[in-house]
Amino acid sequence: MRKPLIIGNWKMNLTVSEGVNLVKSIIDSGVDQLKVDYGFAPPFVALSEIKKYLNDSHILAAQNIYFEDSGAYTGEVSADMILSVGANYVILGHSERRHIFKESDEVINKKVHQAVKKGLTVVLCVGELLEDREAGCETETVLRQIALGVKDLGPDHMKRVVIAYEPVWAIGTGKTASKDDAEAMHRAIRGFISKLYSENIAKDLKILYGGSVKPENIKDLMSAENIDGALVGGASLNAESFVKILKFYE
Repeated sequence: MRKPLIIGNWKMNLTVSEGVNLVKSIIDSGVDQLKVDYGFAPPFVALSEIKKYLNDSHILAAQNIYFEDSGAYTGEVSADMILSVGANYVILGHSERRHIFKESDEVINKKVHQAVKKGLTVVLCVGELLEDREAGCETETVLRQIALGVKDLGPDHMKRVVIAYEPVWAIGTGKTASKDDAEAMHRAIRGFISKLYSENIAKDLKILYGGSVKPENIKDLMSAENIDGALVGGASLNAESFVKILKFYE
């Protein structure tokens, strides 16, 4: 049985003090950590301060890393740096990194290798554009992103990977894939990982859904067999809405 996992991705939002107040409100709400693993992906500048309010079971995720240990890479942040402030997860391959910052599958793969080598758990984001879905090649697109993202990653390291399926056309648009469409993609992803690695690795793999997740649709999404949680954007910036998502089990 895969324990549900829900992460709030704040993107480039909230000051440090605003983030602290948000986290304190969410933690004080009494989410049952026996029923759901959850955490936050704040901007880099807030990681160390947010960590002060989390227990060992909470997830603290960076939104990105670079694939080198150190060096003349102005503006970049290394795996060791985020580990040093208590982060235990990192989001890689988000559609905004792919499409705004033009990160290639090769670059994302290098980051995945660096992250798992350093002991971080990776949330590898994949998802199709609207034109991919309209052309009927959405599954091919997503599975290709996964294959290139985990290329040359051994089975032991694959155990440190979470996959987040986020249809690009649903991110920040208010549109959400139907439960059936999302479940179909999650099922295809699990089957693909089974072929790439093994049935056991595929069975244990957590696959999250992202793309306009909100309190009104979380229960429906979480009722699907292969949807193991959510990567939440805008709704994670409000304590009331994020708590409602975290308490989907009530």
